[in-house]
Amino acid sequence: MEPSGDKARFYNSRNVRLMRERIIGGHFQKQLLYRLATIAAVFVVWQLAANHYNSEFMMPSPLKTMLAFPSVVSDPEVLNNLLITLKRVLTGFVYAMLLGVPLGFLMGYSRAALHFFDPLIDSLRQVPIMAWVPLTIVWFGLGDGPTIFLITFAGVFPVIMNTIAGVQNISKDYYNAARSMGAGPWSIFSRIIVPASLPDILIGGRVAIGLGWMSVI
Repeated sequence: MEPSGDKARFYNSRNVRLMRERIIGGHFQKQLLYRLATIAAVFVVWQLAANHYNSEFMMPSPLKTMLAFPSVVSDPEVLNNLLITLKRVLTGFVYAMLLGVPLGFLMGYSRAALHFFDPLIDSLRQVPIMAWVPLTIVWFGLGDGPTIFLITFAGVFPVIMNTIAGVQNISKDYYNAARSMGAGPWSIFSRIIVPASLPDILIGGRVAIGLGWMSVI
């Protein structure tokens, strides 16, 4: 006999929940399996390269590297340099977000701002990052200044481009609906533009932090 009424809803919701847990669990197991396979493949290639060079200086084996790892990470000088690098990357990332997000909002919302800034940004982002190194040393001297500038420079462009894409992908229906209900510019910005473009901004930030680590000198 089939359950009816509240019992039917209870069983249906329970089945949906169980099915969702199975799907999520299976997806997690697949992801874990793929990651373990990737790590194993990296170690195999690493060991083959170590056997090919047969030199601890050029390519130490994975085992010897793992045995030496605890002594390296416990060295106070290594930890101090790691903290300095982390500080530089985070500082440059924050600057890239502070510059890129507002500019991306402006260019995504205003066609005039897009036409004004787009040629400049397209020109600057084509310049190789290493071409800026001599100029940054002249401008900022030695120290944190050049590195933070290069990290900011590398990360600001993906933040700008993804923020623009996030704003421009918002359907016009949202703007029209908000205006029909009397929403002003600030309400539209805070309740429509920011939430709708946030996923693209986070993608830009993720790319920026990766480029920041690659730009550390």
